[in-house]
Amino acid sequence: MDLNYFKKVRILDGGMGQELLRKGLKTKGTLWSTSALLDEKFHQLVIDVHLSFINSGADVIVTNNFSSRRVRLIENRVENKFDYVNKKSCELAIKARDISKKNILIAGSLPPQNGTYIEDDREISLIKKDFNEQAKIIRPYVDFLYFDVFSGGKEVEAACEVVEKMNIPILVGLHLKKNCKLHSGESAYEIVKKFKSNNWIGVIGACVSLEIIKKSLNEFKNLNLPFGFKANLWKVDEPLPVNKFNTAKGVQVFEEPSGETNPVSEEMKGKVVHPSSKNVSDWTLFGIMMLIYASIIIIFVIVIFGRRHYSFSKIK
Repeated sequence: MDLNYFKKVRILDGGMGQELLRKGLKTKGTLWSTSALLDEKFHQLVIDVHLSFINSGADVIVTNNFSSRRVRLIENRVENKFDYVNKKSCELAIKARDISKKNILIAGSLPPQNGTYIEDDREISLIKKDFNEQAKIIRPYVDFLYFDVFSGGKEVEAACEVVEKMNIPILVGLHLKKNCKLHSGESAYEIVKKFKSNNWIGVIGACVSLEIIKKSLNEFKNLNLPFGFKANLWKVDEPLPVNKFNTAKGVQVFEEPSGETNPVSEEMKGKVVHPSSKNVSDWTLFGIMMLIYASIIIIFVIVIFGRRHYSFSKIK
């Protein structure tokens, strides 16, 4: 792919997991969206959700394998399906792209390997082993890899070392706490300074509240990389714990205007959100990503007309 792809405004897709739940997926244990990969009768539903995002204007769709990391499969006694579910997530994304006949890109989700919203404090050799096992399956099918909601520098370091040998671009997604730091205590700036390489095509704040976006915006502007946010619009600064996250209802609805949902800066007019496909297709869409390269700021916002209530899906 063109390494300058994110120097232009691009729209990423919304939350696959919550869309699947909203459309009828019954999850098993803590498998969440991976349940749709294990049960063939839900394969078409995964394709349909991808298509709904594509038809709503997404330039990029992310493979549905966030919960297909080995540790999650072991928890649910389906470790033998590791290769199958990761490959299948790619095949279904490709199928959706082919059906759409649109020139969209497919990002391969490379999720945290030992848990979500926590720092992986294991030996780096173990983290690298886990990343390598998942990345090598999805790498042949995708345009770039997406470091999907990383919480610490050790994860970034391990994944970068693994991916560097695969010669594929990466979009780095960092999860920030209320203090705008990763769970490891590092800032986005420190992560970029330590680990940035030539195959980085951008950095995004992943699964973060609007309040955190507002606080971290200036720092992201100064990363000298294309940047953006995948926002979590539930009325919390921190995501729900996994046990609640997996059983949460598909959307959270609240009224606007309110402090939490007002524009986060003068430069962001409208909403910077991680929407369900229904919301995107129902509303007038001008954008969702804000990117920066060098000193040039490109803003992509959602502008919504004539609506009082808004519903948003939670990121993955």
